[in-house]
Amino acid sequence: MKTRSDIALQKFLAGYNCAQAVLFSFCDDLGFDQDTALRLACGFGAGMARKQEVCGAVAGGILAIGFKHGRGEGQDREPTETTYGKVRELMSRFESRHGTCLCRTLLKGCDLNTPEGQRYFKENDLLNQTCTGCVRTVVETLETIL
Repeated sequence: MKTRSDIALQKFLAGYNCAQAVLFSFCDDLGFDQDTALRLACGFGAGMARKQEVCGAVAGGILAIGFKHGRGEGQDREPTETTYGKVRELMSRFESRHGTCLCRTLLKGCDLNTPEGQRYFKENDLLNQTCTGCVRTVVETLETIL
């Protein structure tokens, strides 16, 4: 039986971005379809559309937390506080493992918006050397805090 990490990594290595892979792996728990997860998380990959801000895997995790615990229509602020606490926990655990939540720092300044940066990313196998570990960390953390 595949673990959630296996599912996320399989989706990631199939060409979906880090945010998509993380959210996809929790569809069953969150109660929505896989296509919706992929579409919802699409713009968050590579630190928000290759802006290399917050790691896309972390962003996918934040989406999962918000979907599970976030504040809906007509609710008081308690779900917001729960969500914020879980997001802070996810980010803190990620930072303690990887040193930062910022994609550009995780990728050591590699600029994914340039052909040179994309070539560097591929030639140095940053997908496997950096990004798969980030996806795995987020999925494993979510398994304990969701």
